[in-house]
Amino acid sequence: MSRSSTERHAVAAKLAKKKSAETQSAALQHDAVWQDSDWRRALRRRLQNWYSRNARDLPWRREPTLYRVWVSEIMCQQTQVATVIPYFERFLDAFPDIASLAAAEEQTLLSLWEGLGYYRRARSMHAAAKKIMEQHGGEFPESFEEVIDLPGVGRYTAGAILSISRQAKLPILEGNTQRVFSRWVALRGAAPVEPSANRLLWEIAETLLPRKRPGDFNQASMELGALVCTPKQPACDICPVRGLCAAQERGLTAEIPGKLSKIKYEDRTEFALVIAQSIGDEDRQFLVRQIPAGGRWEGLWDFPRLTEDALGSADQAADQLSRELGVSVSAGSRLAVLKHSVTRYRISLQVHEATLGNPSDPPAKPWKYCSLTEIEQLPMSVTGRQIAKMLGS
Repeated sequence: MSRSSTERHAVAAKLAKKKSAETQSAALQHDAVWQDSDWRRALRRRLQNWYSRNARDLPWRREPTLYRVWVSEIMCQQTQVATVIPYFERFLDAFPDIASLAAAEEQTLLSLWEGLGYYRRARSMHAAAKKIMEQHGGEFPESFEEVIDLPGVGRYTAGAILSISRQAKLPILEGNTQRVFSRWVALRGAAPVEPSANRLLWEIAETLLPRKRPGDFNQASMELGALVCTPKQPACDICPVRGLCAAQERGLTAEIPGKLSKIKYEDRTEFALVIAQSIGDEDRQFLVRQIPAGGRWEGLWDFPRLTEDALGSADQAADQLSRELGVSVSAGSRLAVLKHSVTRYRISLQVHEATLGNPSDPPAKPWKYCSLTEIEQLPMSVTGRQIAKMLGS
């Protein structure tokens, strides 16, 4: 292709992209009330008065240091606050500061995180703590540029950490505030996560911030979304800003923030094989391994688990495991069926007993036999822990 032809194609692509953005922007509708200073002052006053009376007593709010707010924000990503609270308290008992977190063994860290899911968050925190020790003298950075440069921290998290702990005038936008702001301005035509709507909501979030105590305003907005302006059946009758909400005024509360894309789950069957060896008359040990880098639940421990789509039976799973271990494996009776979801998959985990053809020839590393007492000390996935508890009952 000639240079002139290439340039024409580049220009055409650029124009098409611009036209698409303009079309999307044209479909976006909202009430511009947020640009009115009187409206903003009234909303801030009502919201912050409500927050001062109704804010939940959360452990990270009692002492909102940079470190504690950071831990809470990472834990609360994709996890409900009620679930996070006991984890947060145990985590702070084990790692009261950045230095102790940076020095922690990954296995200890993952054990404390077990049950919260999304273990990449824990590894990112560990990496960030080490970076803070190496590059910031062990002190959590206080500039937006340095905070957002930490592993696992994005625009929302950086703004939340600094605004909540230091009252920095930084906007935040997450699930609750996306919904609340969308309703306040009656945003239609696009879901909050779509680029045009997302850009507008960030602009609104920044414009709404007061000069004094912006972190309190951010927390109040999130709290309103969590307690009052909920996704379904919001409690508009007790909302402190009900007279200022464009969606409520127009009768659009149920329609906003619009339909968010739902995960389309695929059904699949997987197999876990429980291989035991006896020690003495009663005690047993079970074959487990630490999941290698790149695997699902990397760094956690698990029983032999086969996740190939093509495996249609426990016998096929045993054949596959035989090739991995270099030892003949035979599947036995089914112990349980555990239902769970991972990313886009709805999984039926078939748990079977299994035996080795030559038990005296133990599999090579990373496989090893552990007692149930030893397994209790290892970090495991939720289903791995369910299997261990079943074996101990």
